[in-house]
Amino acid sequence: MMAAEVPAQPHLVDRLPAVRGRLSADAPMSQFTWFRVGGPAEAMFRPADEQDLCDFLAGCPEDVPVTVIGVASNLLIRDGGVRGVVIRLGRPCAEIKIEGDRVTVGAAALDITLARAVGAAGLTGLEFLVGIPGTLGGGLRMNAGAYGSEIKDVLIEARAVDRSGTVHVLTPDQMDLGYRHCGVPEDWIFTGAELRARPGDRQAIEARMAEIAASRTSTQPVRSRTGGSTFANPPGAKAWQLIDQAGCRGLRRGGAQVSEMHTNFLINTGDATAADLEGLGEEVRRRVREQSGIELRWEIRRIGEAEGAGA
Repeated sequence: MMAAEVPAQPHLVDRLPAVRGRLSADAPMSQFTWFRVGGPAEAMFRPADEQDLCDFLAGCPEDVPVTVIGVASNLLIRDGGVRGVVIRLGRPCAEIKIEGDRVTVGAAALDITLARAVGAAGLTGLEFLVGIPGTLGGGLRMNAGAYGSEIKDVLIEARAVDRSGTVHVLTPDQMDLGYRHCGVPEDWIFTGAELRARPGDRQAIEARMAEIAASRTSTQPVRSRTGGSTFANPPGAKAWQLIDQAGCRGLRRGGAQVSEMHTNFLINTGDATAADLEGLGEEVRRRVREQSGIELRWEIRRIGEAEGAGA
């Protein structure tokens, strides 16, 4: 007598609401991250627009984890991948509109694209964004900053969608913005913002952006597989100096290495796993703690499961 066949378990995507954007199963995530590591997402959703995102979240089962990513320039996805749905805003959520000294921009807009568009309009105040390799959404989530300025300095209001699909318009005071910190609930998804610029000299603006770009190229390993600044600067100290003083310059674990050029950057030398990179980062934290007594805080966002977890 033949054994009865066990019916196949439905895939997560079969439980998710219909969308106008793109919904895919078992999406490879390593192709999205700057580190080029990480396991697959159980499902990935790329909304057609903000309303598509709202409708999806409103209909998404409450037990399904939801994670949002941008261009993944400051993100480490673990080797076991990401459970639930990964949401990635794309071109429909990247529009930039300039009216007077106000800039309305979608969360998927690249910081560098935004800075150049505003500069081309003869407006100043956003040049620092040229030095941040991410999107506006990521910048809002961590109050990103560089070269003496940060998002909260230019923010008028932000738009975010909560887990139920409701849109919220938030002022900076409501967001509890601090150094690399945003107090908005982690499961809210930023969809856009209104920023304030001011009239300036176009040549001076272009010169300042060129200066920032040149500084970044000469001091950071921008041509390597890296993830941006690994650790936030502790109060009154520089993370890279603490790492250097702890003897970590060039330190390796598997295919991961602490950059020789800038010690607050980790590099995938070619065959690193996410475990190599995260393990190296933790070793750096341990050595800095032993050498200086200071606990470095991860600035790189780490998500997903370790390989084999839950197997």
